[in-house]
Amino acid sequence: MRFTEHELTVAVTSAAKVVAGGKARRRTTDEAAWEAMSKLDRYHLLEAVGSQVLPVMLALPDIEVEAGTRPTFTDEQIVAAVEQTLGDSGVGRLRQKVAVAARLTLVRTALAQLPVRQDPDALIVPDHL
Repeated sequence: MRFTEHELTVAVTSAAKVVAGGKARRRTTDEAAWEAMSKLDRYHLLEAVGSQVLPVMLALPDIEVEAGTRPTFTDEQIVAAVEQTLGDSGVGRLRQKVAVAARLTLVRTALAQLPVRQDPDALIVPDHL
């Protein structure tokens, strides 16, 4: 699947916000936890989440996405992409299952937050640009 740079950025950022919200000890929203982080902490979190999510998103099969819709993938396609990119790390079966489940959750979160695909032919450039 060919994602745009904007789509990948939104996907990784939304997954990082969910992780930041899960790391917060208090009951805060994902957005509030994200805003409370320093820029350096955000960078480190984005880099960590991106290293988990981006290879899987790029390994997803090519599908046609009509303008005005989001790309949809079956669970089998997502699991296959996760397992393909994870490879055999030489750890036990239980740790392998946990790693697959964690990455699968991150990727599903990222895919759920993808913006609606825009029609590139219908873009209107304002006159002041």
